[in-house]
Amino acid sequence: MEYTYLGRTGLKVSRLCLGTMNFGPQTTEEDSHAIMDKALADGIHFFDTADVYGWKPGEGWTEQIIGRWIAQGGGRRESIVLATKVYNPMGEGPNEKGLSAYHIRAACEDSLRRLQTDHIDLYQMHHIQRDTPIEEILQAMELLVAQGKVLYVGSSNVPAWYIAKFNMAAASRNFLGLVSEQCQYNLYMRYPELEVLPAAAEFGMGVIPWSPLQSGILAGILGKIEAGRRASEGVQKKLAQLRPQVEKWEAFCKQLGEKPADVALAWLLHNPVITAPIIGPRTLEQLIGCQRAVELKLDAAALATIDEIWPAPWPNKASHAPEAYSW
Repeated sequence: MEYTYLGRTGLKVSRLCLGTMNFGPQTTEEDSHAIMDKALADGIHFFDTADVYGWKPGEGWTEQIIGRWIAQGGGRRESIVLATKVYNPMGEGPNEKGLSAYHIRAACEDSLRRLQTDHIDLYQMHHIQRDTPIEEILQAMELLVAQGKVLYVGSSNVPAWYIAKFNMAAASRNFLGLVSEQCQYNLYMRYPELEVLPAAAEFGMGVIPWSPLQSGILAGILGKIEAGRRASEGVQKKLAQLRPQVEKWEAFCKQLGEKPADVALAWLLHNPVITAPIIGPRTLEQLIGCQRAVELKLDAAALATIDEIWPAPWPNKASHAPEAYSW
């Protein structure tokens, strides 16, 4: 496994991040623990979760599964970089969601309890909340950092203008600010290239793409149409729209002699602003072998062919704003 710094920080993380959203709803606790053990044994020590994962309102089911894995000891907590998130509803009360200082404090305490740890390495805002002042969010995060309950602060699913506004406000308070952004980014969903990736690069933030394989569309779906999430109605509809591209994609990967999933992940990793794509295995078998993506280096010809198959969905050739759409 290779490692890189998380944005402008001195914290090193694995080039692949273990996503845990399936733990509980799709993957049993026993299998979830086996996946985490195998990931750690393979050098994947960057784990991502969220308080809302598990989708049982208020329970934090996935965090509890991770917490019981950590509680087994054996240096598990000391060996991982643990990331979780705050924002989504964790109860029916008016203050049991969002990014108020009130909810951030309560949500952090609840996550610490469920995860059975005394600190969160990367605490991420799961979404933007426009009606909460940035100064209030900053004050809440600063307090958690000062208390040692949070080490770094990140964002997820936020626009470039919010990244700039937040980090400029943080600088005025002598606070480190956002060190990472977690967004949906893959060969099909390339919109972050317009503004989010340039903003992250400008402010020294790492980027942690979620859904790097677009629900299996980029992972060799034609041979596994009836397996797992690929069998869902939404994925099937998307495949019907994209079948000509997918056929070209899989034929190209076959020509390379590589698995489509590995090539899709390697394409992400060739971009220096990308820290670690999130892989979210449902089974141990899905986890095994993923390190090939880190080893795989794509040459200029391969990258050009990939751009032909999966072009950026805007008319101009410029890769980022404003040149991509204004001149």
